[in-house]
Amino acid sequence: MRTKFLVFAVLAFALILSACGPTTINQEPQPVSRTLNVNGLGTTYLTPDIAYIYIGVHNEGATASETVAANKAQTTAVLDALKKAGVDEKDLRTTNFSIYPSQQYSPEGTVTGTIYMVDNTVYVTVRNLDGLGTLLDDTINAGANSINSIQFDVADKSAAVKEARVKGVEDAKTQAQELATAAGITLGDIQNISYYDNSPVPMFEGKGGGGGAMAADTSVSIQPGQLTISVSVNITYEIK
Repeated sequence: MRTKFLVFAVLAFALILSACGPTTINQEPQPVSRTLNVNGLGTTYLTPDIAYIYIGVHNEGATASETVAANKAQTTAVLDALKKAGVDEKDLRTTNFSIYPSQQYSPEGTVTGTIYMVDNTVYVTVRNLDGLGTLLDDTINAGANSINSIQFDVADKSAAVKEARVKGVEDAKTQAQELATAAGITLGDIQNISYYDNSPVPMFEGKGGGGGAMAADTSVSIQPGQLTISVSVNITYEIK
């Protein structure tokens, strides 16, 4: 009995669907959106007022203990020179300390012995660029023999970035109006706006002498140059 009832219900539902017939929805075609996309560039220039430098001491010796002791004494002298030059202790951060053996070989390829290499590298923040050259001279005299990846920066770039964004928007708007005039069209509302900040940092690659041996004949000259702050602004306008 239950099976007959289910069959009857299915047949009844099928008849209802067939009576309804296909349903058609009339939709009007959407109007084509016409837009104009432009990309503006805003640029500002800043004089660096801060520098970040990796200053290190490298030593080699016959035994691990002797080499570590020599490296410790040399690194301490370098740190003292940095502090004497006006670098605050909070601006000194050890980024690497390593010790490793290196096997020595004869021209025939046989092992002749082992030397130990010790490296100690400090990441230094320099906030007085006027004395940067003297600071590097002093550290080389104190025993620094690895100075590299000097990066110049500006402590506060917020105002310059804001100015570059404004210039980027103005440049994009000017381009859009020039294109619209040339094409004989009228611009409508802004549909979309986006931007990308790009602040490259100039770098100086250099090295000090071995254990201060070159310091007497070397005068370090550093030119920070200028930082370029650029902002790319993309604007999409409606075309009326």
